[in-house]
Amino acid sequence: MEKIQEIRATGGCDCGGVRYRVTGPLRNVVDCHCEPCRRITGHHMAATSVAERDLHFDTKEALTWYQRTPTVRYGFCSHCGASLFWAASDKPERVSITAGSLDQPTGLITEEIIYAAEAGDYHRLDPDVPALPGDY
Repeated sequence: MEKIQEIRATGGCDCGGVRYRVTGPLRNVVDCHCEPCRRITGHHMAATSVAERDLHFDTKEALTWYQRTPTVRYGFCSHCGASLFWAASDKPERVSITAGSLDQPTGLITEEIIYAAEAGDYHRLDPDVPALPGDY
């Protein structure tokens, strides 16, 4: 008999082609301003992270993965174009989830900014959030 796990969060894309639920703890949000994340999302990637085993899909027929480099891939909806996930092969046990794809309320806060030096010149970073010029 399958153990029923507590659902901690749900989310998905705009058109409903991808719907997911999270049954494990979510990390607080990190804003990534690196150039690839800016180009893929159109702004910056605000993402939380979850253990891969705790991410379950209710609908994923429209989920497509873009393999940007041999070690980094981005998941998006092939119908509406929503940016949903980020994964790295050096951390196969973790998946990052875009904070904007989570159903509200999340209870999460933005705890850090990375690649602040690459932030778009149009964007004003929050001075109350710790910012690193590059990665961790």
